[in-house]
Amino acid sequence: MPHHSKDPSDAVEQGIRELEIKVPGFVEKMDEVIHGTTLVINSIIERKGARTGLITTKGFRDVLELGREIRYAPYDIFSEYPKPLVPRQYRLEVDERVRSDGTILKPLDPEDAKRGVHALVNMGVESIAVCLLNSFENPTHELMIKEIIEKEAPHVSISISYHVLPQIREYERTSTTVTNAYVKPLTGSYLARLSGRLESIGCEGKLFIMLSSGGITSVDTAASFP
Repeated sequence: MPHHSKDPSDAVEQGIRELEIKVPGFVEKMDEVIHGTTLVINSIIERKGARTGLITTKGFRDVLELGREIRYAPYDIFSEYPKPLVPRQYRLEVDERVRSDGTILKPLDPEDAKRGVHALVNMGVESIAVCLLNSFENPTHELMIKEIIEKEAPHVSISISYHVLPQIREYERTSTTVTNAYVKPLTGSYLARLSGRLESIGCEGKLFIMLSSGGITSVDTAASFP
C-alpha cells in the first residue's frame, strides 16, 4: 500500500513499526538508521524552500543573475535560465571590501549591516545567506553579520559562505550558499521531526543521513549544510 503523505517521516515510522511486528525486539537492537531522502532536491526543483534573503558586497547584488557563460542548450536561442532562488528585492548590499589577499580595504559598518538585516526581516525572509567578496580569505565581516543576525533576528536561519563553500569563484560560492539557505529551514525541521519520531518508538540507534555522493553524514551536519 503506497503511503501518501506530505511528511516522509510518517512512512519511516510506519515502516519501522511494521518491521517490529514481524521481527519483535528489532527496534531496541537497532544500532544505526541510515536515511536517504529527496526532500532537499525536490524543494529546490519545486521551488518550495524558505523565503530567502542575500546580503552581499556592494556591487555584487546581481552575481546570481549573471552566472557563468555556460549554456545548457547552446543552439536553442530561446533557452532560459531558471530564475534565481532569491528575487532581486531580497538581495541587499553592504559597503565593505576585503582584498584578494584577505586584507581589509573597507571595514564593515555594523549599523549598515543591521539596517540590511532589519530590512530583510521586515520583508518576511525566513533564511539569510551571507556571501561577501573574498570572505574565504578573511571571514571577519561575514562572521560579524552572522552575529548581528543571531542577535537582531534569532528566529531567522543563517548560511554564510565561509562555512558553506569557502573557495574562489563568486557565482558558485554565492549560488551554493543561497541554495543552502533556501532549503535549510525545511531540512532542519524535517530532521528534527524524524529524530523525535525515532526516539518516540524507542529507537536509540544513531541516525545518519545519506548524501547524494553515496556517503553518509550526521543529522547535525545535514541540518546545517543541506
